[in-house]
Order: sequence, then C-alpha cells, then structure tokens
Amino acid sequence: MSQPTPGPHQQQPSHHSQWVQQTPPCPHGHGPAPYRPPLPPKKGMPGWAIVLITLGGIFVLIMFIGIFAGGGGSGSETKKPTTVETVKKDDGTADPKPADKPAQKPAEPAPVQITAKKTAFKPSVLHDGGDFTSVEVTITNNSDEKIDVNPLYFSITSTDGSKHNAELGMDENQMDVMDLAPGEKTTGIITGKGAFAPEYVTYTDGLFGEGVRGVVS
Repeated sequence: MSQPTPGPHQQQPSHHSQWVQQTPPCPHGHGPAPYRPPLPPKKGMPGWAIVLITLGGIFVLIMFIGIFAGGGGSGSETKKPTTVETVKKDDGTADPKPADKPAQKPAEPAPVQITAKKTAFKPSVLHDGGDFTSVEVTITNNSDEKIDVNPLYFSITSTDGSKHNAELGMDENQMDVMDLAPGEKTTGIITGKGAFAPEYVTYTDGLFGEGVRGVVS
C-alpha cells in the first residue's frame, strides 16, 4: 500500500528542528542553551623548556648545599685553627753526614830525622872537672844517600837561646863517628859545657850542610 504523498503545505522536519529537539532546555526556562565548541587539546611542554627547568633546579640545589655547608660551622663560638706539628722521624735518611774527605797521604819523612831527650851526664876518664849537660840523641837517615855522623856536627841550644857546641870526650857514652846508610839510625850522647836547660839539638850534615833540629823532650 502506497503512502500518501505529502501535500505542499506539509513539510518534512528539517535538521534544525531535530537539533532543537535534541538540545536540552535551559535550566532557567529561557530557551535552549547556547552551543559550546569542545576545548582544543592541551599542548605538551617543549623539550628546551624542560631542560632549562631541570638545569635551574640543579643550580638552586647546589646553592642550597653550599649555603648549608658554609654556614654549618658558623655559630656563637669561633673555632681556633688547629696547628699540626710535623715531627720528622729519624729513619736514618735525614741530615746525611757529609762525605768523608779523602784521606790525605802521610807527609814524607825528612831526609834526616833527629830526636832528643835529657839524660844524666856521665863523666869519662877525660873529664877534669866542671859542669856539663848531656842529651841523648837519635839520628835516622831517611834519604837515599849515606850521611856522616860526628859529634862535632851537633850543637845544643838552651831555653835562654844560648848555643853550646859539643864537647868531645867528656861523656863516656859520646856518639861515635860513623856513616849512616839509607834507612839506618844510631843513638849517642851529645854534651855541652855548663849547666843549662837544653831546648833543642841541631845536626848539620858536614861543616857547611843544612841544619836539622830535634826538640829535647
């Protein structure tokens, strides 16, 4: 069965009438509520802003840590600086001893060496009286040649500077006349006239040789 065709005065409901019917009435009864388009979705925060915020937070945190660390020790009492004394341990390495100087070579002995000491005068058979002073003398030949030994080559000097030549035949232990080879030595008595304090004995190798002294002990 066919439906009746609507007449010219009959109109089909429009889309507007459908929207009006679907729109809920205004709560105050003044008509339909106005159309509100939906809000656009919120955009996320850009990456550079996140980085700046993070760095700023780290900077502020570091500032707070520095403030608390620096102000933690400040109070009503001021701490005195602690003095730390360093004590050196004697481990044998500090202050090393200076290096030993090379040993010096011993001085070479004189070609002729004289030693003398005071001794008692022992008169010989030739002594005819008077005071005499005797000195026991040892002469050593350190040279490479022989030397002549004779009582006449000796003299005695007293403590007051007086020189006394040797007197022959007055002391029974008078030094003999001889030649001394290199390395040899001999001992004998040298006697001077008078009573005096002997200071040193002088030996002259030959009548015009160089004199060698020996202090009387």
